[in-house]
Amino acid sequence: MPVSFDEQKELGAQHAQFTSIDWPTWLLLVLCTFLLLIIATMGSSVSLWFSVPVLALLMTLHSSLQHEVLHGHPTSHKGINELLVCIPFGLFVPYRRFRDTHLEHHIDERLTDPHEDPESNYLQLGDWEKLSKYKRRLLLMNNTLAGRIFLGPLIGMSSFYCNDFRLARAGDHSITKAYLLHVLAMLPLMWLLDQEAAMPFLAYIMSAYLALSILRVRTFLEHRAEWEVLNRIVVIEDRGLFSWLFLNNNYHLVHHLHPGVCWYKLPAMFRANRDRYLLDNGSYYYPNYRSIFARYFFKAKDPVPHPMSCSGKWQTAKAAEQ
Repeated sequence: MPVSFDEQKELGAQHAQFTSIDWPTWLLLVLCTFLLLIIATMGSSVSLWFSVPVLALLMTLHSSLQHEVLHGHPTSHKGINELLVCIPFGLFVPYRRFRDTHLEHHIDERLTDPHEDPESNYLQLGDWEKLSKYKRRLLLMNNTLAGRIFLGPLIGMSSFYCNDFRLARAGDHSITKAYLLHVLAMLPLMWLLDQEAAMPFLAYIMSAYLALSILRVRTFLEHRAEWEVLNRIVVIEDRGLFSWLFLNNNYHLVHHLHPGVCWYKLPAMFRANRDRYLLDNGSYYYPNYRSIFARYFFKAKDPVPHPMSCSGKWQTAKAAEQ
């Protein structure tokens, strides 16, 4: 018999707090880091047609492991965890900026808010109306899965860097420190690639971009604009390659409700109380990623302007927050 939802939340807290040594995460961290170093430094002994996509898959997995680390795995020590993923194989995103923005994203009441949720893909209606026709078309393309895969990394990282630059210029020294640490951590990786790898650096950058594209498949419909908070968070009941690369973060509602629970426990937690999870998120559900590709590869799932941003209820709520 399924436990109650409150009991399930309590169970999640217990799983997060009282686990023994997190062997699956430890082993995956060691294996992923080892394979990244091997593939990146194999040089001309392996075809780029093999090494570029394999490296991209490993970078995707490494990003998912960084996500586990920022949520407190595999140890309870923040500094040790950061050291385990400090090598910036994916190049583009400083770990501390990923950590800080993602934890801010986990303030669930702000999910999808264009100004409050750093991972939102929506714009306020007023901001949308100020854009040129060219930028509007670009963002509309970005709201299809194909656009998100091919254009999403470029659009997303441009916005990310511009926002960080504004914050740093305004005096947020934590951002400047995050980028300095990122550059310092990148130096030994660049030296290793220069000394040991015949793999062209441009090919390595292509792998890093491809990894960002794969990650855009995960984030494409993780959240939608809804008044009820839990209705905003998806469940994708996939157990294939994407689920492994994303470390079961496709069970996204379960992760948001139990952010401290290890990646390998999320599917069982969902199955134990499946009906209640789907009831609470308004059946925002897909059976697998194949169905998402079939439905949204050339079709936009959402409008770019936040659907609620022009309503009186939204404006009243925003005014009350201020």
